[in-house]
Amino acid sequence: MEENITWNGKRYHSLNSFLRGKFGQKVFKISLDAGFSCPNRDGTISKLGCVFCSERGSGDFAGDRQFSISKQFEDIKKMMNKKWKSGKYIAYFQAYTNTYADVSILKKEYDEALIQDDVVAMAIATRPDCLSDDVLDLLEDYNKKTYLWVELGLQTINDKTARLINRGYNLNVFEESLEKLRKRGIDVVVHTIFGLPGESKEDMLKTIDYIAHKDIKGIKIHLLHLMKDTPLVNLYDSGKLNFLDEKQYIDLICESITRLPKSIVIHRLTGDAPRDLLIEPKWSLKKWEILNEIDGNMEKKNLYQGLYFHTN
Repeated sequence: MEENITWNGKRYHSLNSFLRGKFGQKVFKISLDAGFSCPNRDGTISKLGCVFCSERGSGDFAGDRQFSISKQFEDIKKMMNKKWKSGKYIAYFQAYTNTYADVSILKKEYDEALIQDDVVAMAIATRPDCLSDDVLDLLEDYNKKTYLWVELGLQTINDKTARLINRGYNLNVFEESLEKLRKRGIDVVVHTIFGLPGESKEDMLKTIDYIAHKDIKGIKIHLLHLMKDTPLVNLYDSGKLNFLDEKQYIDLICESITRLPKSIVIHRLTGDAPRDLLIEPKWSLKKWEILNEIDGNMEKKNLYQGLYFHTN
């Protein structure tokens, strides 16, 4: 086997492997809801939101926004400690748009997260159109104090699909924000979704190839979930939504991994949806089986991250 094609036994550069290498031990994400909104929901851009986004703003597994950051952190930490007795933590601002507030409010919430015991890093999920210069300056300050990454919800490079899913910004907005973050030395993690309405396998792989050649640190690949009470249900009810089956998804993931450079950390290969909200695809509830199938498929076919990555 060629050198450097496994990371702690995985054939891709997993987040777990990256964090263990950086911090020397197990590191857990604590998902927080700081009570922010989103310009795609409050009427600034739209009141509908992205068509796939749940009422909790993609923070279905985050803490309860009724409580302070400190209480959310402590409650989630206690649950984690029942399974894992030791480790460090990443304060992960997950729900809604976590740079969409006055910088004084952002600073208050970020500071409260960073003073929690054993926090070694902070992750902030946001939209590329919510990164004003004063917010970027604030993030640059935090990047000097702790390990920080910013997550940008790209989902697809296809602007036609972006309009269909009501993303609310064009690709050039993403590119400008990425450049500004990287100029400040801030690591960027990009979200993409497989199975968006109307997208072919070629469309999805074009998004992967685009991301592979950008200056980013990590990627999250999600499967499109149809959840109750989301605008996506309207497309489903009108018969305009088809879902990838399990084999299609696993094959697509394996091919995507081979197209990514070894330097990119893979944070996620499939997403989670609350069982009580998920309509389709039901097979996605078997998360660990799917991940094991991906591992087995790559082993069987001798695939690994970077195998088919080519610099331009």
